[in-house]
Amino acid sequence: MDFFKSPRPAASEGLETQPCMCEVANPTRRFTIGLPSCASLSDRRFPLTPEGVQILVDSGFAVRMERGAAQRISYTDEAYTRCGAEIVNRADALGCDIVIHLRPLSTADISHIRRGAMLITMLSLHHQQPAAIRALLSRNIIAIAIDLIEDSAGNTPFADIISEINGRAAIAKSAGLLSDSSGKGILLGGVAGIVPCEVTVFGSGIAACAAARAAAGAGATVRLFDNDVYALRRALRELGPWAIGSALHPRVVTNALRSADVVINTLSDSRFVIGSDTIPLMKKGVAIFDISPRPGLMFPSITHIDLAAPPVPLPARVPSNLAYMTNADATVPRTVAMALTNAFVTMLTGLVSCEGGVDNALKLLPGLQKAAYTFLGRPVNPAIARIAGVRAIDINIFLNLS
Repeated sequence: MDFFKSPRPAASEGLETQPCMCEVANPTRRFTIGLPSCASLSDRRFPLTPEGVQILVDSGFAVRMERGAAQRISYTDEAYTRCGAEIVNRADALGCDIVIHLRPLSTADISHIRRGAMLITMLSLHHQQPAAIRALLSRNIIAIAIDLIEDSAGNTPFADIISEINGRAAIAKSAGLLSDSSGKGILLGGVAGIVPCEVTVFGSGIAACAAARAAAGAGATVRLFDNDVYALRRALRELGPWAIGSALHPRVVTNALRSADVVINTLSDSRFVIGSDTIPLMKKGVAIFDISPRPGLMFPSITHIDLAAPPVPLPARVPSNLAYMTNADATVPRTVAMALTNAFVTMLTGLVSCEGGVDNALKLLPGLQKAAYTFLGRPVNPAIARIAGVRAIDINIFLNLS
């Protein structure tokens, strides 16, 4: 808020002091947030809605969005300009203090980010390129993976949001695939006198429970598999008696896969693999989704369809021996934007309230420290360091010395 004061008249004049509007400049520099389009890197998702931009602008940020960046979530540039955003070209959006881009950027894009800026993205190890990581390091960019950010209670709000949307979206898309007239033409839940479809879910976390709840709500039969018996017990207690739970016994899993119409994997453990000998036993037309943090480990013998890639290569009928699908959340990008906006607004307003800049924010916010993967020219995440072929360094060394 700006402050105003009035000049004081001479005492000899015998006049009362009256307020007079006189603007005083605000010495605080506004942080700029850049929102480049994800379309050029085959991703339909976008991080902020116009309402979220309005809140950030009112909080003191300047928001610069690439022209047409929100088109894929059905928002116009005018909707953002009405909320205070400035529409710019891609280079200007990339040249801000804080750049938000959900998929890792290319080397060419990184060259437009100013030195020492903050890049907020998703870790997405399977999309990280060694050259791009080295470019981040050479420009001293502070890269933050939102899916690793923790709150004060140890929760991962961004990752949990994406997980829940992925689980529900996988079931919604599966229902569309199964009911398509050029495919099997069946309802996920069936009707009276007809056996409902069977949904097999691997895992018992947020994504698995979201998928199971959506499938059961549609009337399908749901089976959950997980070797973490305590997590499985919690999930079954939450889901109710209509969900069937089991450990990952090979024979039980194989029998479930034989009759499954939908298969959804949320486990990132590579110790359980559905091999090439099992895939032919599955039904034709089965919809397979891998929404785990490390997709592809469970289905190494079949090909991959990335639903984030436009145009979405979504065949009406997906034979079980053809492909597994990832990034189910990309089929509902506007829902993703609305959900992520809430978390971004909370995080960014908390970030700017920390005096001393981004470096000090990382000191004061431990949950943000864990999410950093490059910091001032050094890799501080072991997985990212391995991809780049360099050695990881503990971020606390830098923060304690600065």
